[in-house]
Amino acid sequence: MKNVVIALGGNALLRKGEPKTFEYQAKNVELTVEKLIDIFKNGYNVVMTHGNGPQVGIEVLRNLCLQEKFPPFPLDALNANTEGWIGYIMARTLRNYFRKHGIGRDVVAIVTQVVVDKDDPGFQNPSKPVGDFMTEEEAKELARKYGWIVKEDAGRGWRRVVPSPIPKRTVEAPIIKKLYEEGTVVIASGGGGVPVTEEDGILNGAQAVIDKDRASALLALEIGASMLVILTQVPYAYINFGKPDQKELKEVSLGEIKKYYEEGHFAAGSMGPKIEAAITFLEKGGKEVIITSIERAKEALDRKAGTIITP
Repeated sequence: MKNVVIALGGNALLRKGEPKTFEYQAKNVELTVEKLIDIFKNGYNVVMTHGNGPQVGIEVLRNLCLQEKFPPFPLDALNANTEGWIGYIMARTLRNYFRKHGIGRDVVAIVTQVVVDKDDPGFQNPSKPVGDFMTEEEAKELARKYGWIVKEDAGRGWRRVVPSPIPKRTVEAPIIKKLYEEGTVVIASGGGGVPVTEEDGILNGAQAVIDKDRASALLALEIGASMLVILTQVPYAYINFGKPDQKELKEVSLGEIKKYYEEGHFAAGSMGPKIEAAITFLEKGGKEVIITSIERAKEALDRKAGTIITP
């Protein structure tokens, strides 16, 4: 069996301009699974992770709108909430498609806790976008109303930003590894996992959202996956993205991708965290990272598409 962690981007659930209903997001998961089904037929041990930025941002706003009747839940609980229902959609859909295609594999979704350092500087410098894109006027009005920190996000609009500490340890990694090695498809570290701090063995919720790609790279290393596949909205990582001399990256070395990263080719709000996760994974023993779109995932695993990064 080939061992792989597949990190799904936000477009696996929500696409620009679509209604944010449960039904639309469930349908998008079906479309995603349809495109990935061959991977499960071809002998891969798979752990799947996913984002939750839009969903957790919506939950925060929902809680604030109802706070006169119901006390708002803290951010760690809302992370767990979204990880739970997204994991449910994914597990249900995978089971249905496995039955349809005669794939005899089990699926489980695990609400995952991820330890962060309580003194991480990320708590003092919020940087993780959550929730919807807004106009500058809308964002600044919500910032005034609720005390949010808002920033412009990679030329795509304004969003709320929250602390995003570096993940240090996945609490459930041992059980995830056991299930994964037995051939169970595991859905874990959704939205980067639920951030917790640890002191004298005691876990406490942290008010933050961990970057999904960073958490995916950490989990891949903890369970001994040889490959990390990061699925996003574009078929390749690019240098000079959006410029006349834009160039897609196909097969590149760790040294080359680090050079491009240090030159500032990858925006902090979009491709930057994915490249950072790739570098971390390869520097700590991973064998290969693929960055591509959901539509090109099967081709990329056959080395016919996507950005392929090796040590």
